[in-house]
Amino acid sequence: MASVAPDLPDALGVPPGGGAVRRSPRGLVWARLRRDRGAQIGGAIIVAVALLAILADVIARIVGHPVDELYPTQTDDFGVPLGPTGDFVFGADPAGRDLFVRVLYGARTSLLIAAVATGVSLVVGVALGVLAGYLGRWVDTVISRLTDVVLAMPLFLLAIGVVAACGVRGCLGGAVEPGRSLVVFVVALFSWPYIARVVRGQTIALREQAFVEASRSLGASSLRIMTRELLPNLAAPIAVLATLLIPSTIVFEASLSFLGLGLPDAVPSWGRMLSDATQWYDVAWWTLAFPGAFLLVTVLAFNLLGDALRDAVDPRGGR
Repeated sequence: MASVAPDLPDALGVPPGGGAVRRSPRGLVWARLRRDRGAQIGGAIIVAVALLAILADVIARIVGHPVDELYPTQTDDFGVPLGPTGDFVFGADPAGRDLFVRVLYGARTSLLIAAVATGVSLVVGVALGVLAGYLGRWVDTVISRLTDVVLAMPLFLLAIGVVAACGVRGCLGGAVEPGRSLVVFVVALFSWPYIARVVRGQTIALREQAFVEASRSLGASSLRIMTRELLPNLAAPIAVLATLLIPSTIVFEASLSFLGLGLPDAVPSWGRMLSDATQWYDVAWWTLAFPGAFLLVTVLAFNLLGDALRDAVDPRGGR
């Protein structure tokens, strides 16, 4: 019978030559991610889209088409935008602007809003989840019931109402202005409960572990235990939540912009481009195809990476 020892996964810490190699949990997660084809594809796409978004100004100067400049020669006598050419690789949008350049700036807008909104949601959700899970009692009851109330709301309809109410003069005494800050506020307002619920459950499982009991017996305060003991052990599930929340945020912003309630027309946005394309897609397919393709591929890439990271953190959970 052939030996199976050489076929053992290197994630077990046993190299082909023999002799165990100690690996940290972070090293094991990284090793699993490197072997996951979905993580490789998703990560490569995310890096590529992020680079295009960062270099949008440079690319616009290279092609010689500023983002908001109109090109009357790129629409026919009936106002229909012209298709892809050598100078306009994605064709023109309904206003006669370079669609390629606007798609790149739309990537910057979507990624920026997704990153900021996800960051705010993580801060609020993690803080409330750790407090509820570790302190328990009335603190847990109040936070859990607040989470349940927000989750029970029709979030998208309520978000439309908030955006419509704050889209002219802002909200909170001018602290939230129409535009990017308003979209970030709305997304974060309705995203934190999902994070808080997951973090609360993880915290409840960790608070009875030996290392927490040891810190408590040594006189560590609750704040120190939550920040120095619990949060480092919650880093992996928080990272998974972030990678899965970012694509939802991108779609949420695109949906608001598609309905005309998100960003103003002066700000390039994939959702706004798709909304403008609804009147032209039958005669100008590129106005719908390219922004839609970028949105689809970006969201899919984040989902691939999030699924791979979840499997790497908890390989026994299954796909």
